[in-house]
Amino acid sequence: MNILVVRTDKLGDFITALPAMFVLKQYNPNNKIIVCIAPLNFSLAKECDFIDEVIVDDGKESIFSLANKIRKEKIDASITLFSNTRVGLALVLARISQRIAPATKIAQIFYNTRVKQKRSEVKMAEFEYNLALTQALFPQINLEYTKPILTFDDAQKIYDVFCINNDITQEVVAFHVGFGGSSDANWNLDEYEILIRNVLIAKKYQVVLTFGPDEKDLYEMMQARLSGENVVFYLSLDGLVYFAKLISQFKLFVSTSTGTYHLASLVGCPTMTFFGDSKFASALRWKSVGDEKLQKHYMLPVEKEQRTKIFNRVKKELFRL
Repeated sequence: MNILVVRTDKLGDFITALPAMFVLKQYNPNNKIIVCIAPLNFSLAKECDFIDEVIVDDGKESIFSLANKIRKEKIDASITLFSNTRVGLALVLARISQRIAPATKIAQIFYNTRVKQKRSEVKMAEFEYNLALTQALFPQINLEYTKPILTFDDAQKIYDVFCINNDITQEVVAFHVGFGGSSDANWNLDEYEILIRNVLIAKKYQVVLTFGPDEKDLYEMMQARLSGENVVFYLSLDGLVYFAKLISQFKLFVSTSTGTYHLASLVGCPTMTFFGDSKFASALRWKSVGDEKLQKHYMLPVEKEQRTKIFNRVKKELFRL
């Protein structure tokens, strides 16, 4: 069966879709898993051996052009994990006989199998809702998947070269201080500086600060703040897959709940992550697809006194690593 899985939004959202793709392939290895995704996620999708074909949707081409690309794959059934009217209409025009999607928003009119999920109630994590949609196609499907779901044969070599080039002789604790994605909770830079210096004091680990390719200003700002300290600053200009291989070997990845957190957890790196203090932004909804035992979650309240208490807990946790 040729199965199309659609998730055309950001990095973290795409990663929450990977378990669904994995179990569809696992259910029957003869299933051909085709994904429709945003350009940002193309290289990562190509590394997943449970994905057979990739259709890129940049959101700019016409609905008819997108429908033609999809029609060429001779799709038997599609599962749209997060829909919009553009994607829904393209699937209709592509003449897919079974079109599965959550029964939400006006876009549901384009689907003939609608699953009531009420994701706003946050009874499950986002990736668990995605997994549940596969049961509309195969009711008996096993929803268990391998963790980490993505590994690399050459990750250790990539990491070793990185360590040599940056004179790193200790395990790495990484901080990603930027926001990105849809995250709505984070420490400010003053607070991050305190946390980073707290790790430096112990002299047990090498601190690496990572930055996305569009965070050059933040990269330079943190260099100025931590001038003279034993910190490696890494501006990710080597591509998403290289970055995934690198962080898979880190001791810990500290960040807000954004795409880089999901990437770190995906490849098996332990994480310490900060979430908004609401059900919609919480770890209950946005915990990542990796081993939950390797994820430490902190909800950041708006109220100053409670926020200070959480900050002090995080400080102690990092000092005791």
